[in-house]
Amino acid sequence: MHALLLTALLAFPGSQEAQPNVLLLISDDQAWGDFGFMGSPEIKTPHLDALAQGSLLFPRGYVPTALCRASLATLITGLYPHEHKITGNDPPKGEDRARMLKHIAAVDTLPKLLAGAGYRSLQTGKWWEGECQCGGFTEGMTHGDPKRGGRHGDVGLQIGRKTMAPAFDFIDACAESETPFFLWYAPFLPHTPHNPPERLLKQYLKEGVPEPIAKYQAMCTWFDETCGQLLDHLDAKDLTRDTIVVLVTDNGWIQRADRKGFAPRSKRTPYEGGVRTPILFSWPGTIEPAERSLPVSSVDIAPTILAACGVEVPKALPGVDLRSVGDERGPVFGAAYTHDAVDIDQPAKSLLTRWILDGEHKLLVHTNPEQADELYNVVADPAEQSPLTDDAVSAALRAKLDLWWDGR
Repeated sequence: MHALLLTALLAFPGSQEAQPNVLLLISDDQAWGDFGFMGSPEIKTPHLDALAQGSLLFPRGYVPTALCRASLATLITGLYPHEHKITGNDPPKGEDRARMLKHIAAVDTLPKLLAGAGYRSLQTGKWWEGECQCGGFTEGMTHGDPKRGGRHGDVGLQIGRKTMAPAFDFIDACAESETPFFLWYAPFLPHTPHNPPERLLKQYLKEGVPEPIAKYQAMCTWFDETCGQLLDHLDAKDLTRDTIVVLVTDNGWIQRADRKGFAPRSKRTPYEGGVRTPILFSWPGTIEPAERSLPVSSVDIAPTILAACGVEVPKALPGVDLRSVGDERGPVFGAAYTHDAVDIDQPAKSLLTRWILDGEHKLLVHTNPEQADELYNVVADPAEQSPLTDDAVSAALRAKLDLWWDGR
């Protein structure tokens, strides 16, 4: 019996059913509601709307921090920023940014873990951790050399905005060799500069719509359009049913109406406008489409992908497999930090706010002693305009928050 089973397994070592491809779509600076499938009446995202219809969708997803480098590091490691120690975009002023790369080298990453199961991996778009190989990718677009403009993606930032060829070529090569792949698609979209193609901008330049708003909305559609190109390419290669597609944003964004830039309570803040994001998983024929209302976290993405790919999930990962999560995942946690790290080895020194979301209640605890804790019901008040006064709820949430991380 065992010999027959072994023979069967050896006969299909590259079984796509056992080893799905993974396409990770990462929106850069987009508000959680700025997708058609999330209810936006203005912003058109037809390709992602269609994807969401056939997906396991969590409209109440969260990233643990609303700053791109730290958030992306969580996606690639499955760890919270205070665990992987990448909390800011840049090191303290005057300090060599190369010193921050030791943190990504010290942990397992999705590409590293998937490589052990025979996966090839491609990095495109946003990437802060030096050359792409520093994160365990087998190949990629980013060189990471500061002397040649390396900081947060360099050549990789051409994906989506200027070309899709590296992604298409990678998919084609993996299909030809029947090798499972992991594709990190993190384009500089809808991130500034908000300079969408004129054909898209025309759709949003309307009377009564400020130009900064119209440009941002067109950028969201541009991101959707490039995702559609990738999804269409999977279809053309007959890989759709063999590929897990994941969608998440790195952090939120609320576009100012009066000028360029983001409005308060969005990017870089612990409020819903900064940390909330839809999270979805599509695997036609394998993951049953559904919409789940419970709050989940981007720390759940890595363990979900690994488990789906048949790779052992490291015990150190705090997230859960979202394919089998029950009605109660447990609290969602996060923290806000300074843009530049105060100390690259001690996350607590850069800490501004810790937060916990449990059910409908969210508590924010600030390090500034002059700033009082904030409690909200984010289901009834997603804009967090009406703080609550409930000492019992606040105390219970604070106890859970301190058990997660006491900020030291």
